[in-house]
Amino acid sequence: MKGEKVVWEEDIQSTFAEEYQDLLNVVGFIEGFGLLFVECSPPQGTEIIEKIRQDIPQERVEVLRLDKTTYNFYSLVKDLPNLAEIDVLFVTGLEYSLYQYEEEMKERGWDSNEIISISRRGVPPVLINLNQQRERFRDDFDICFVFLLPRFALDYLIKRAPDFFDWRSGLFLFPMNEEYLRQESLDVSAKKLDDYKELTRQERKYVWLRIKSLVDDERLPVEQKANLLVIKALLDRKFQHNEEAILACDEALKIQANNYEAWNNKGVALKNLERYEEAVAAYEKALKIRPYYHYAWNNKGIALEYLERYEEAVAAFDKALEIQPYYHYAWNNKGIALEYLERYEEAVAAFDKALEIQPDDHYAWDNKGNALRKLERYEQAVAAYEKALKIRPDYYYTWSLKGVALFFLERYEQAFVAYEKALEIKPECNYTWLFKGIALENLERYEQAVAAYEKALKIQPYYHEAWDNKGNALRKLERYEEAVAAFEKALEIQPYYHYAWNNKGIALENLERYEEAVAAFDKAL
Repeated sequence: MKGEKVVWEEDIQSTFAEEYQDLLNVVGFIEGFGLLFVECSPPQGTEIIEKIRQDIPQERVEVLRLDKTTYNFYSLVKDLPNLAEIDVLFVTGLEYSLYQYEEEMKERGWDSNEIISISRRGVPPVLINLNQQRERFRDDFDICFVFLLPRFALDYLIKRAPDFFDWRSGLFLFPMNEEYLRQESLDVSAKKLDDYKELTRQERKYVWLRIKSLVDDERLPVEQKANLLVIKALLDRKFQHNEEAILACDEALKIQANNYEAWNNKGVALKNLERYEEAVAAYEKALKIRPYYHYAWNNKGIALEYLERYEEAVAAFDKALEIQPYYHYAWNNKGIALEYLERYEEAVAAFDKALEIQPDDHYAWDNKGNALRKLERYEQAVAAYEKALKIRPDYYYTWSLKGVALFFLERYEQAFVAYEKALEIKPECNYTWLFKGIALENLERYEQAVAAYEKALKIQPYYHEAWDNKGNALRKLERYEEAVAAFEKALEIQPYYHYAWNNKGIALENLERYEEAVAAFDKAL
């Protein structure tokens, strides 16, 4: 490097024009390798790039936009076309790699302390690459690198890539334009929460990054910060980061204790973590603030269902429907609660209401099929499952349940075909292997039935129904000793399973072990 000028941070914040002039001076001064870090907003970054191009026209300026996760930044630069002609390379989007790293670590079960650790174990791959390759960057690239970063990404670099960051030729902190800050915050907050649910994963990631940058700015009005934190919580939940969602809601509630959307979002995250009592309490907080918030009534009903408090759940869904009669999710959820209460006719009526509002809700068709099956209206159940499969043909659960309804209609070959379709989609579904075995047994294909039960038991060794059914198939093959052993396995898992005691008695009778058979039958009674 032929020249280097270090710009030290000052306690007094510069204006955009002052900070830009310092950056321009350094970019113009550096010949060859340089490393500059710029904290700025995206619109400021665009303005900086254009101004540098205009003010130093003799320099070849290029932009490397990282819009997805990057693991090997060195190779990315090395493969740039016309690399030898580039004098200044602006780099944007490094924050995507940092976000992806956090997401991957959370999916592996790391807690926040492990993720932010400055040990190598806690460093994103792209920053490891920057740390390890710093000499190669200096020796191989005659380029002035200018990283344009939001504040949280700059903090990441300082803490996680200190070796690379210490080689900087300058650090520039552009004051975020207050109008931009206000407008960006209002833009993100303007959408309803429901709108964010419909975003693609990549779109959610982009919004999450925008929010992360905004909430880090101390000049953001607290009310706007609270709203942004609620949106962040929703996005965290969509990424299955429920603990993070709870933290975001708690932070929002410190600012606005009466933010009912924060309480509702916290409740959903708690429900996702199976903390159902706490979820109910959070929903009740939301409803105390806004009694006509139908989303919270619906969500409270779902949590009550998980707690097996079905009557209360029905009452909660009724409240949601009193407020919003066309809320098909509440009709569907009410139907499920009624089904648990064995009020099947009412459940069918609730599912019909859901389908009247939303005819392509495959879950409602599924659930209607289940209620009809429990009413022993098997033909209608099959028709409901077929409606669901027309909407979503790749849903293994519906294929499996269609097979059950066909089985009760004694259409065993068709049931077998339905189970095969389910297993083609989800081969590791233990209960579908069980159902397939039962269908094969009724088709008198006993060897294949045994093989199906063994598949179920390989997936779930403590599946007592599979042991019992395997015993039955072995008995029909006249392999009575093996049958007795299978029944004993079932009873070891579930000692009060009377079907297995009865079936064991029959197998013992076949073996002419009559005393033992009588004892087994007595146990079954």
